Parts: sequence; C-alpha cells; structure tokens
Amino acid sequence: MKTTGFYILYTIVFALLSLFPSEQTAAAPKKTFTVVIDAGHGGHDPGAIGRRGKEKNINLKVALKLGKLIGNNCHDTKVVYTRSKDVFVPLHRRAEIANEAKADLFISIHTNSLASRSNRISGTETYTLGLHRTEDNLEVAKKENSVILIEDDYQQQYAGFNPNSSESYIIFEFMQDKNMSQSVNFATMIQRQFRQGKRVDKGVHQAGFLVLRATSMPSVLIELGYITNPDEESYLLSENGSNNLAQCIYKAFIHYKDGHQSGNLTNAKEQTNIPEPKAESKDTGKPVFKIQILTSGKILNPKDKAFKGLLPVDYYKEKGLVKYTYGADTDYNKILKLKRNKVDAKFKDAFIIAFRNGKKMNVSQAINEFKKNK
Repeated sequence: MKTTGFYILYTIVFALLSLFPSEQTAAAPKKTFTVVIDAGHGGHDPGAIGRRGKEKNINLKVALKLGKLIGNNCHDTKVVYTRSKDVFVPLHRRAEIANEAKADLFISIHTNSLASRSNRISGTETYTLGLHRTEDNLEVAKKENSVILIEDDYQQQYAGFNPNSSESYIIFEFMQDKNMSQSVNFATMIQRQFRQGKRVDKGVHQAGFLVLRATSMPSVLIELGYITNPDEESYLLSENGSNNLAQCIYKAFIHYKDGHQSGNLTNAKEQTNIPEPKAESKDTGKPVFKIQILTSGKILNPKDKAFKGLLPVDYYKEKGLVKYTYGADTDYNKILKLKRNKVDAKFKDAFIIAFRNGKKMNVSQAINEFKKNK
C-alpha cells in the first residue's frame, strides 16, 4: 500500500513538473528578422528619366547592393526583394509580397525628379505614410502613385483612386498607421546616415504613397536624389554613388534592427560608431584575410558580450568548433592595420587567417601571394 501510494505521489509530481519546462527547453528559438527591399518601377515602367539613365535601373542597383550588405553581415536576417531584375511589379503586389513574408520592415527605393532639367536641386529625403503637409510632398506622391495608370484594371484594384487628383489624397488624412512612430524613427536614422555620408539632407516627410498604404509593418520610401540634376544623375549612376547610398541605408538598418531586437527602438540613442560592413568575399581566387578572435563550442549571438563590442563578426566551423572572425579583405595590410588598431587591445591572442573561395588556406602562402601580386 505504501509502495502504491509512493508511486501515485511520484506520478503526480512528475506530471506537475512536466508542465514547467526547463530553461533550456522553454527558450524559444530566435526569430529571424525579415526585411523587404522594394526597387521602385521596372520593366515597361522606367520611372523618372534623366539625360543618361533611368530611375528603374538606379533603384534596382542600390536595392541589390543594400540586400547584399545585409545578407553578408546579418546572419539572423532574411532579405526579400519585390524584384531582383528588370520586371514590372504592380504597386499592390509589392505590398502583398511584404505582407506574405510577414516582414518586420519594408524599404521602398526611388529616385526623384523635377520638370525643369536646368534645376540644381539635389539631396535625399525619406517618406513615411501620411497626409502631405506641402504641395512639394503631394507632387512626389502623385509622381510615384501614377504608375498605377499603366496597370490593368487599376480603377477596380485601387477603388477608383486617381493619383493625379488632390481630392483622392484626402483618404490619407483619416488613416491611422499603427507603425507610424517606428517608420518615422527609421526614416530619421536613414537621413542621419545620409548626412554623415555627405549627402544633402532634405529631411523626413509624410505623403500618401499607395505602396506604403497596404503594408502591415513599419515602412519607408526613400528618394535617393534628383535624376534631372546632371551632377546628381552622374553621382546616382556611378559605382561610388550607389555604394555610398546603399551603405548609408545599411547602417540605418543595423541601428533600427538593434533597437527593434532590444525593445528600445523609440528611445534608441544616436549611434556614431556603426561599423563599416565587412568586405564582400568574391570568388576572385585571391586570398581573403580575416582576424580570428574567438573559439566557441556553440554559435553565439552576434551581439554577445564575448565579442567585446566588435561588429560585425563572422564564423566558420572546424573540427567541431565554431571559430569567430572579424574583418575581411584581400589586402593583407588593411587587415594587419585593423588588427593593431581595433582588435589587439581586446583580444591579445587574435591572429590573422586566410581563405580562398571560402576555404581556409595556409596564411603564409596567402601573404606571400599577396606580396607577389601587390
């Protein structure tokens, strides 16, 4: 009888304990952050046209570079494009793609224009959904929304909305965007990075953009510059220009995502030391040098205290261990300088390693090869 009673008591206790999972099993897997990057226009819709280029191509080039920066440096982030080549995507479909992906953030990339080609206005501006406060903002919205006129059945699809009629935009006065504060916060971060990137800051604005209206997450629309300004157009078409613009948006994205994940987005302090993205390791056959800083038995959070503030970090696996690296460049001297200036004080045992096409190689051989081809 005692044995039976003990067994019953044991069974009850075991059942109760099973209701409270251990810390290890209760920990939910880390959610992947999803960002949708929307390159405006495309296909038979060229967008604004300059003397030498078309808006659709500028938008796509910056969008792809931004996505590549995020993909290379943020291993916990999923990048989704509304288009990754020169095709036409209706405005409503762009929002659907973001909603179907359950995105955490939507970034629509555009290029501005003015009717007068002699105009010397330049600079970048970022918009969030809302009612325009100036006629200039309304004109930008009209220009971007007019793409619906080349869509099939646009009157039915957009409930009779006329992109060229000021009266149609009254609907945005009554819209309550639950993501407004986060959208404005991100837009402010973008413009801050553009200022630091030596771009003319034309500020953060609100206007009635159809592509933002139907998205269910924080969303912004960026105007990279004025294609109708010859100097601005040359910058927008250049590799240096598109690289700089993509990196500015990338740095703002890092700041936003960090605040989003820490739950302190609204009050996030300005970051002036956002790290440069690591160099992309293209399969050129050249050795890529990295600094190994840490070895672990498991994969760590990129913001783990073990990295002592170094961001971004990368890792590779070798003999059952996870080995973390900082920096990546085909120029050995740059990595050596980076190690001396930023790493040695924090990781005294750090050392330089080398990879070729993603595979680890003998570092002495890599250094000799670098010096020989320098």
